[in-house]
Amino acid sequence: MIKKNAVLITVLFALSVALVSISAIFWEFYKLNKQQYIDHIFTKYSVIAQIYREHMQRSSSEIMLEANLAVYDLFIIKDKQETKSLLEKAKVLKKEGFKSYDTSLMINKQGLFTKNTVTNLEATMLEYQKRIYFHIASPDSEVFIKDEVLKPYSYINMLYSYSMIFLIIAFSFVLVLQKLRPLIRLRKKIALYGNGDMDISFKTRNIDEIGAVANELENTKEKINTILESRTLFLRNLMHELKTPIAKGTIATQMLQEQKQRDRFTSIFTRLETLVEEFAMIEEVTSLGDATEFKEYRLVDVIDGAIDMAMVERERVGVMIQADVKEKVNYRLYTTAIKNMIDNGIKYSDDGYIKILINDRGELCFESKGECLKHPLQYYIEPFTKENPSKNSFGLGLYLVDSILKVHGKVLAHEYENGINRFIFA
Repeated sequence: MIKKNAVLITVLFALSVALVSISAIFWEFYKLNKQQYIDHIFTKYSVIAQIYREHMQRSSSEIMLEANLAVYDLFIIKDKQETKSLLEKAKVLKKEGFKSYDTSLMINKQGLFTKNTVTNLEATMLEYQKRIYFHIASPDSEVFIKDEVLKPYSYINMLYSYSMIFLIIAFSFVLVLQKLRPLIRLRKKIALYGNGDMDISFKTRNIDEIGAVANELENTKEKINTILESRTLFLRNLMHELKTPIAKGTIATQMLQEQKQRDRFTSIFTRLETLVEEFAMIEEVTSLGDATEFKEYRLVDVIDGAIDMAMVERERVGVMIQADVKEKVNYRLYTTAIKNMIDNGIKYSDDGYIKILINDRGELCFESKGECLKHPLQYYIEPFTKENPSKNSFGLGLYLVDSILKVHGKVLAHEYENGINRFIFA
């Protein structure tokens, strides 16, 4: 599934990475921007501290302190309940300690002198109910001041920018998917063509890269169809032209006077006819792509048909298969494959007997006594390969069996154990 949708998964992965990266960048930028905003507005505490320090040094009235603060849109909080709420519920944005220096001119017996007084102060910026407050505290007193101008940091602009970029990336992803849709349809059409639908059309009006590939596939399909039609016509004519002289030769053979010559020519023409039939079968197998001809049959019925086709005595074939075992196959081809295995097993066995059974893995097996194969199985399933030239073989039997099994999604395997050759439809 992953391999079939590799491009889509890659695009989705790229989108995810982009969105995660953008989100991380915006989050860091949001924190930095917010901190810079807080640092910027916190500088106002220096004005408040200076006004409050002068108030303490001159011991001015409360009214004068309020008037000086009002110039900067700052107001003292006098309500004790409100100050309590600020202490308990307000969010601390920033806190900083500093020293207040007071220089006074004093006089004593020695004369005039300067007295420096250092007072430790602490400034805290608070946020409560979407308002900014300043808390100035000294060892002897404290004051809560409300700022009527400053507003807490707002993330609306940041959220708007992030949303716009998010939508742009998402829209780009939708556009990519829209461009990939013709590629998905093209893949399905190619699969249909591979399954035997020779009339499928790849032609498209799109002028992009995928459209160019589709139109090129259409041209290639037409060339392939032309080649296949020519091949089919050639093979049919060839089979017809070969069968005609074989039939005439068979009839002419019966007119020979000598029995030895008649038998020899009859054997030759019979072998030629068998070869033509095997060629026709191989051509059908290699071009078969329609699985609709596959139906479910009882395996014993298929084997029974193969024994009849092989024209051997039933005593020479032992069938050890339950009657309820079924296979979904092309009956004619599968029967031919089993018939070839029966011929092969009887022909090369020591006792002229073959046994057909189902092994523990549920696979169809053909067992016969004899010597082990001298070469690997792959050697024998090549066309025109035969172990013993004296045998009546053209070397197409196992090649045809292997080709038929591939059509059925199986392979031909071989085992040798205790003097038994075991061929398996695995």
